[in-house]
Amino acid sequence: MNTVTPVSPVRTRKKQNKFLRFLNSKKVVPFVFISPFVLSLLLFTVYPAIQGVIMSFQSVLPGQVEFIGMSNYERVLNPTFYRAVSNTTAYVVLTVIILTIIPMVLAVILNSKHTRFRTLFRASLFIPALTSTIVGGMIFRFMFSEQQGAVANQLIGVFGFDPLKWMFTPWAAIGLMVLLACWRWIGVNILYFLAALQNVPEEMYEAAEIDGATRLQRFRFITMPMLKPIIIFVSTITIINGFRMFEESYVFWAVGSPGNIGLSIAAYIYQQGIQQNDMGFGAALGVVLMLIIFVISIIYLIATGTFKKGDR
Repeated sequence: MNTVTPVSPVRTRKKQNKFLRFLNSKKVVPFVFISPFVLSLLLFTVYPAIQGVIMSFQSVLPGQVEFIGMSNYERVLNPTFYRAVSNTTAYVVLTVIILTIIPMVLAVILNSKHTRFRTLFRASLFIPALTSTIVGGMIFRFMFSEQQGAVANQLIGVFGFDPLKWMFTPWAAIGLMVLLACWRWIGVNILYFLAALQNVPEEMYEAAEIDGATRLQRFRFITMPMLKPIIIFVSTITIINGFRMFEESYVFWAVGSPGNIGLSIAAYIYQQGIQQNDMGFGAALGVVLMLIIFVISIIYLIATGTFKKGDR
């Protein structure tokens, strides 16, 4: 007759204590704390990226998956894709210029001791970042409607201009997306620059003022060089987010813009992969977009000397 050997409570406590000591060791604790991030990165970023690359070589239809080689990539270079790249590039260039220069200047002004109500202005400029792009986009759609009573048309009517169909004019379409993005993110970039300005020694400004340097000279020869790392950081993330732009296009033209005047690369991926149910081609477009972002980011970082400085 088989008998069950009872487990000793002392032995169990020893095993538990040994396991706790293992978790509390200096070599293990860091990995325990970063494990949630690593697992989420692998599950929600790395795995979908690998699956997307695999899908780009397949024809994915409901209930049918077929390997078709490079056929999806051969379809990428078409007039619609070129238009999406052109629109996105214009959007990126404008947002990088605006979301780098204006926040830097405003941060310098808000960092000055002579500026009154600094806290109020900082809070008011940051509030749009708390608003959803979709909500903000709906407000912009009403403001820039083609109707004569729209806010934008009333404003230009004061200067004698005829009402415009803002969402149906090529230059205005890009301008609307840029305006929406700048309205939403300018406050965030101001905070970046304000944080960087706290590390600029006040003694440098005082010495330059004693030497007779003007405010413009102090900004050019002291503030700008000290803010170079944050300028590179802000412009880099703006480039990346610009090429990934989707919501700004979707909120104005959910069913597609006339003549693709507001089509971005990400919106083109959504159009083909989700609306047209061509997941393989959409995945191929996603891979191409990833390569575009990677190459342009590397070129920009090399051009600004970031990699060279880090190698020293």
